[in-house]
Amino acid sequence: MFNTLSGRFLALTTVFVMLAEVLIFVPSVARFREDYLQLRLERAQIASLALLASETLDAELEAELLENAGVYNVVLRRDEVRQLALSSPLPEPIHATYDLRDVSALTLIRDAMGTLLDADERIIRVIGDPVQQGGLLIEVTMDEKPLREEMVEYGLRILLLSAVISVVTAALLFAAVQAFLVVPIKRVVGQIRSYADAPEDARRIISPRASLRELREAETALQAMETQLTGALRQKDRLAQLGSGVAKVSHDLRNILTSAQLFADRLDSSEDPLVKRMAPKLVGSISRAVSLCESTLAFGRAEEPPPRLARFELAPLVSEVIEAERLAAGDDAIAFAAQVPPGLVLRADSEQLFRVLSNLVRNARQAIAATGAAGRVTVSAHEEDEAWSIRIEDTGPGLPPRAREHLFSAFRGGVTKGGTGLGLAIAAELVRGHGGQLELARSDETGTAFEIHLPRSAPDLAVSG
Repeated sequence: MFNTLSGRFLALTTVFVMLAEVLIFVPSVARFREDYLQLRLERAQIASLALLASETLDAELEAELLENAGVYNVVLRRDEVRQLALSSPLPEPIHATYDLRDVSALTLIRDAMGTLLDADERIIRVIGDPVQQGGLLIEVTMDEKPLREEMVEYGLRILLLSAVISVVTAALLFAAVQAFLVVPIKRVVGQIRSYADAPEDARRIISPRASLRELREAETALQAMETQLTGALRQKDRLAQLGSGVAKVSHDLRNILTSAQLFADRLDSSEDPLVKRMAPKLVGSISRAVSLCESTLAFGRAEEPPPRLARFELAPLVSEVIEAERLAAGDDAIAFAAQVPPGLVLRADSEQLFRVLSNLVRNARQAIAATGAAGRVTVSAHEEDEAWSIRIEDTGPGLPPRAREHLFSAFRGGVTKGGTGLGLAIAAELVRGHGGQLELARSDETGTAFEIHLPRSAPDLAVSG
């Protein structure tokens, strides 16, 4: 029960109500004690006035007056000279004296708590002002035990009443919390569960109807989120269907183009000058079409698997990437350079990082080759306190404006003429899978530079062999 909102609210309400009752109990008990003592003084004053009718009283009558007043002795000072007195033997010495004239509330509370906590039978002296201006001072001695018993009985009644008030108040508040908070919250939770079962069903989107402003604001925010999520899921479903169709078309088209490529290769042996001049362009066009189909198929597969992190040296990996691109460059006047510190070890998935670097270096090579001029591609790396940084820089013509606007967007951010942008999109996705970031550091007429930042915060792993 105490794990629920209403249960905890009930417990806290009971505790706070009891605390409030305790704060009321202490001064009320002190007030009860003061009234009790004042009543004894009034009775003692009435008993002492019997001396006005007769200067002497027999012992039996005097004892009866004192018993009715509940005191042992009475002294009533009428003026500076005259005073009336009733007396009887004290069973014990006087333990304490309490003066009720001009006493503070804190003193009354302190004396009341002392009376409750001290269980000894004590004789006390009480001093006060006579009622109706019947004298200058009245003083009595009395047994404190009856006073304590009356105070205990009064306190128990107060505590019982406080307990009843606490239970009733807590029950009412419990019912109120159930009606105004718990039930609406459960309704929202039930709606969330219903929506989770079929998020594509727009009929299950919540309709705000709570009367509480805060809860209605939460329902409104939830409605907006569910509306956006439902739209996104519908769009994702349509894109998935479209992607499935494109993948099938690309698969069949790749097979057709592969066959065409084989036939086109034989055109190189033709003696026709026109065929010899056009054949390389035809082969290049078919090769680009095959590459596009393969890239589309690769991008349309399921999400990339999580990187298998291991520690390895970066320099050999960079050398392998550069050697592959140097062979692809052929006779082009493109130089490649690796500026990776020997022994630099980083933590990453070596296969995925190879794909990232291959895409970036290939883009740089193709950008330079498209100009027909000489150029240079440089891969450098350095280590920082929180990350490893790898920079791929070229001396090409820079990215076209359209590519900068849609960088890392598939089919929109191609860096070369006829490119699809899949290479950059895949590279960025792989780097994000490492918790890192791929960003464009610079792109102008002097060249382009991309930077890869891989965090070092992952747990240590053994160096891969």
